[in-house]
Amino acid sequence: MNNGLMHQECERTLLLKVQQGDVKAFEHIYNIYSPRLYGSMLKVIKSGSIAEELLQDVFQRVWEHRQNINPDKSFKSYVFTIAKHLVYDYFNETSRRRLIGEYIRNLDAKSLNKCNYILEEKEAALILKEAIQQLPPQRKLVYTLCKVEGKSYEDVSKNLGISISTISDHIVKATKSIKAYYLSKDIAYQSIIVCFIFLIG
Repeated sequence: MNNGLMHQECERTLLLKVQQGDVKAFEHIYNIYSPRLYGSMLKVIKSGSIAEELLQDVFQRVWEHRQNINPDKSFKSYVFTIAKHLVYDYFNETSRRRLIGEYIRNLDAKSLNKCNYILEEKEAALILKEAIQQLPPQRKLVYTLCKVEGKSYEDVSKNLGISISTISDHIVKATKSIKAYYLSKDIAYQSIIVCFIFLIG
């Protein structure tokens, strides 16, 4: 059996295990493909931190939809297609932020003063702090270490003794909870607040 076929069989075995929820097999697949995916996204996005975020999102989706993986088809094509869609979504979101920014700049003075008050730094920080406090203990810890203190997923994984996929799951769920918390607040100019929420996501 040549090396190409051996690689295909090994990968197929790993993917079958991933389908069954094998975390070790998932981390093996992650270690194989993450450098290539990260490098490809970095070339397009030009931001290491954003490329890392999107990389974690890619594998979060792989894990969540692991039962849909077809071990007999190219996993490389599958995972790069997910990455392509996430990059596309990122640029769409960036365009939305730019449009909202232009909207804010074009507001009349009275409305702008109200928006500045709503988005005033101390108030925004307080709301974010409150939202984080609502999270379950471990999810709060993971989110604080990764998003507030800026530690990498790998460092947090080593320090807490949990897998990268678990960390990614905590971050995704924490971000959804925080966004929901913001949107539940009775604040005027919700569209402007949403712009701010996008920035923390």
